[in-house]
Amino acid sequence: MLIVSGRVHVAADARDGYLDGCQEVVTQARSAPGCLDFALSPDLLDPTRVNVYERWESDADLAAFRGSGPDTGQLAAIVDAEVMKYRISATEAP
Repeated sequence: MLIVSGRVHVAADARDGYLDGCQEVVTQARSAPGCLDFALSPDLLDPTRVNVYERWESDADLAAFRGSGPDTGQLAAIVDAEVMKYRISATEAP
């Protein structure tokens, strides 16, 4: 299992529009083979921050969904990003 997690930053006055523009991506991801979870959300404290959380069954599933990556409008809006991929070897209920 893989978790992709982190944050991207956009201009504070552009964040709502950025997230609105991501709704179709979230819809597509959640219906993609191997997607276990996919969420983008506004940060409660930083008006420029968008939190990223994805969970995938495999690298192949993630790569198949990613394709060419974000569209140019989404990419142009990002002023900074820190998103990492984590490999999970085991899970358990809390």
